[in-house]
Amino acid sequence: MDKIRVLLADDHETILAQVGLLLGDDFDIVGAVNNGRDAIVETRRLNPDVLVIDISMPVVDGLEAVSELQPTNQRTKVIFLTVHQDQDFVDAALSVGALGYVTKSDVTTDLVPAIREALQGRRYLSQSIRPL
Repeated sequence: MDKIRVLLADDHETILAQVGLLLGDDFDIVGAVNNGRDAIVETRRLNPDVLVIDISMPVVDGLEAVSELQPTNQRTKVIFLTVHQDQDFVDAALSVGALGYVTKSDVTTDLVPAIREALQGRRYLSQSIRPL
């Protein structure tokens, strides 16, 4: 069976490296970009199964990038990986079509389950932002 193809988008090289190591054994990392404009271009070019994208990035932020992609790409599942824990950001991410919302503080425990849930068409929110 082919590995799930993942594109990473974050403006911090250390995060890209950390996530690449975290996912590398189970997933095929098809690319890594550091701004939203490149995320749009590479998602269209590579057609990954999953886009893991930050909200706060230069050129085009993650929310805007996903908003631009969604009308033309329903296949790629979107997971936001971000420091933002505010409910307004969660709501905004879900409203643009994301199926997952993972905080960077929960990346090691929540990113893989978020990807797996998204591929099944189900939403996944980090433990730290779930209502009690």
